[in-house]
Amino acid sequence: MLEGASGGSTFIIATHFSLFQAIHHSIFFHFRMKGTRMAKWLSLLVFVVLLLKAEGVDVGLTYVQSAVPKGAVCLDGSPPAYHFDKGFGAGINNWIVHFEGGGWCNNASVCLDRRDTRLGSSKKMDQTASFSGYLSNKQKFNPDFYNWNRIKVRYCDGSSFTGDVEAVDPKTNLHYRGGRIFVAVIEDLLAKGMRNAQNAILSGCSSAKNLPASCTSRLSPGLCFFPENVVSQIRTPIFFVNAAYDSWQIKNILAPGVADPHGQWRDCKLDIKKCSSAQLSVMQGFRTNFLSALSGVGSTPARGKFIDGCYAHCQMGTQETWMRADSPVLAKTTIAKAVGDWYYERRPFHEIDCTYPCNPTCHNRIFDNNRSDD
Repeated sequence: MLEGASGGSTFIIATHFSLFQAIHHSIFFHFRMKGTRMAKWLSLLVFVVLLLKAEGVDVGLTYVQSAVPKGAVCLDGSPPAYHFDKGFGAGINNWIVHFEGGGWCNNASVCLDRRDTRLGSSKKMDQTASFSGYLSNKQKFNPDFYNWNRIKVRYCDGSSFTGDVEAVDPKTNLHYRGGRIFVAVIEDLLAKGMRNAQNAILSGCSSAKNLPASCTSRLSPGLCFFPENVVSQIRTPIFFVNAAYDSWQIKNILAPGVADPHGQWRDCKLDIKKCSSAQLSVMQGFRTNFLSALSGVGSTPARGKFIDGCYAHCQMGTQETWMRADSPVLAKTTIAKAVGDWYYERRPFHEIDCTYPCNPTCHNRIFDNNRSDD
C-alpha cells in the first residue's frame, strides 16, 4: 500500500511495485521542501504511472524457436514471439489469442527499414508487454475474460501474417513468411494446451489479419484484405469493434501526406477538434462509406458490433477505452460489457453511434506530430 499527499490532495494506491514506491517517495520528499508548483505536477505524474501499472500486468516474451526450422520467421530471419499470461480458476481452459497490428511494408526498401525494428525482428522487441483492457488479469477491469489464457502475438512480418515466399534475397536477407508464422504460433499454442480449449477467441487489431483460402480462391489476394470480401465466408460468430472515424485510416488512407503536399490536413489529422467544416464533411463521407461496407455483416445474434463515433484506433487493448468509469459507451454500455454480453449470449449487441461530435464519452486521439502511430 502506498500513500502520499501533494498540494492538499491525497491518493492511495495498492501496488506491489516497490521500485515505484521508492521513486515516488524520493521525488515527493525532494520537492515538498521547496513547495513549488513543479512538485505538484511531478507527484501527479508518478500517480498516473502507478495507476497505469495497477491497471496492467507485465508479461514476458516467449520465442517460438520451433518455428525457425519450418521457415516461419520474422523479416530478418529471427523467430516469431508472443506474450502469454496463463489462465487460472474457471478460465483455465479458455483462450484469447490476439494478433498485434502495425501497418505494412509494401516494397523491399520499406521492408528493409522495418527489418531492424520491433516490427521486423524479435531481437528488437521489448521483453515484456503490459496487458490491460481485454488482456487484463484483473476481474475489476476485465470481468468476463480476466482468468482466461491470454496471448498477444507479436507482429514482425510486415504483411498482416500472410506471405509464404521460399526464396530469400541474399542482398537484403528479407524473409516474407507471415503465413508460416501464423500457423507455427497456433501449433505451438495447441501443444501448450489450447487443443483442450472449451472456449476460444481469435482477435486482431489494425493490420493483424490472415487471408482465408475461401476468399483467395475466388478473388485476388489483394481484395481479401478488405473485410467486406471475407466476412460472408466466415461461419464462426464474430464481433466488430471499430471507430467510425478510424484515426489510422484517416491519417494514412483518406488523407495521407503524399496526397496533401501543402499540409492542409496536418492539424486536422493530429486533433479532430482542429478540423474545418469542409474536412469534417469529407470525414462524414468516409463514415458513410464505412457503414455501407459494414451493412453486409447483418444483425443476427452470431454477429455483433460496437461502432462508436470516435476518432480512435484499436480500442480493446487499452483500459481507458475497454472498461473504466470514463470509457466510451454506446447505449450506456462499454465495449467490455458489449463484448461480454454478446459472447456469453446474455444479449445481442448491434449499436452504431451517431455522427461526430455527438458522443461526449469518446476518447478522441490527439497525436504528437513527432511520432508515428499505428
